[in-house]
Amino acid sequence: MSAHPTDTHPTHEHPTHEQHADEHHADAHPTGALLDEELLVRPLAERDWAEVVPLEARAYGESGLSEGGEALRSRHRAAPDLCFAVEHKGEFGGYLLALPYPLGHCPDLGRAESPAAAASTNLHAHDLVVTERLRGRGLAPRLLTFLADTARDRGYATISLVAVRGSEVLWAPLGYLPHPEVRLPASYGDRAVYMAMPLHP
Repeated sequence: MSAHPTDTHPTHEHPTHEQHADEHHADAHPTGALLDEELLVRPLAERDWAEVVPLEARAYGESGLSEGGEALRSRHRAAPDLCFAVEHKGEFGGYLLALPYPLGHCPDLGRAESPAAAASTNLHAHDLVVTERLRGRGLAPRLLTFLADTARDRGYATISLVAVRGSEVLWAPLGYLPHPEVRLPASYGDRAVYMAMPLHP
């Protein structure tokens, strides 16, 4: 999970952060932000959990990285204005959970979050999953670019994530740098890498 964003097709080429910002700048929409004519990013709603929880289990269950519904909901409760659902042609297409977290630290997948979000100038992208039918389209980097733009607009200084299952190759072109000195909770497994990126004005 992102703290491990995932799109299961890591072989696609991805433009730089600046190119993404120019090409996929989110347009205003009454209920969210339009990434293009088919993709809407909107605040995560209660009705979405019926899709989010089984999608997360399918994405991470076999690798032992699934954290379960209550832990996922606790991330949302900590920062509901920073958690989003993705709609493709009006249908649920994935989710993105983020919350303020001190730089160099991340949630433990085995523990629920405390009710109040930590005061921090760093925004942590905790989890990003798109539905099976939308994978292979490069949506995960576009959604992280949307999140970075949102974080910058709200005054965050940095954004971080934990790359799992070799996904660091997806995030490096966006500007994320690995920080192998950061010790991660054991719940992320042996191949996880903490990454962060400064958010310049």
